[in-house]
Amino acid sequence: MALDTIEAADQLLGEGDIPPVHEVNAQAGSPFLLTSDHYGRILPRALGDLGVAESELTRHIAWDIGIAGVADRLAEMLGAHLIAQRYSRLVIDCNRPPAAVSSIPVISEATAIPRNEGISEREGAARRREIFEPYHSRIDAAIDRRLHDKRPTVLVSLHSFTPVYAGVARPWHIGALYNRDTVLPQLLLRHLRSQGDLVVGDNEPYAVNDLTDYTIPVHGEARGLVNTGIEIRQDLIADQSGQQQWAERLAGIFAEIEVELRAERLVD
Repeated sequence: MALDTIEAADQLLGEGDIPPVHEVNAQAGSPFLLTSDHYGRILPRALGDLGVAESELTRHIAWDIGIAGVADRLAEMLGAHLIAQRYSRLVIDCNRPPAAVSSIPVISEATAIPRNEGISEREGAARRREIFEPYHSRIDAAIDRRLHDKRPTVLVSLHSFTPVYAGVARPWHIGALYNRDTVLPQLLLRHLRSQGDLVVGDNEPYAVNDLTDYTIPVHGEARGLVNTGIEIRQDLIADQSGQQQWAERLAGIFAEIEVELRAERLVD
């Protein structure tokens, strides 16, 4: 009986909770592998509301507003594999190294997350084991399979950003994010700027690095994949019309980039 109690205490997701990983087009032929670390804002039933008001749980602190609709549409238009994560970044942030303080945040922007204060190592381990690890293991497995099959793989990590953060307005419509590998970001920046109607961020509003990011450093750079991060401003994709328009825009750009990558023998 004692063992059952320990096992129950160590388990985060239970009856009524959905799996953390959302996938589209797992067998797709496109070279593009899309990821979305902050796709959803679901909370495990065991954690209640994390001590946070519902109005806060719909804000950018809980998820990347609008990116789910863009990601699903873009995967369909490109015929690309999408791997996304359904749980709120307030439970565990799937684009943070597990050792980072911001992995399980106790405050986000100016909002305190009471349920995350002083959690035990066992609870933190459960969040990593049941949400973070299944998501990243699925990305790893997809890359392994593609490399085994000698299929080209270009990693695109999809995110969105709030128009105003800590009282400061952000002018960019979209940004290309990167760390060491600049091949795809520079192509993307050139295509975005050529459209003429966009304020484009070059490593804005964020820049990728090993201490604050996980998906690009671990799945992109460490695996030797051509990669980029994308950030779209949330007010532009808050409704279905905006999501459709941005998916169409990006699909057209990536179709052209694929031709260029193949011409440069960066994708065979």
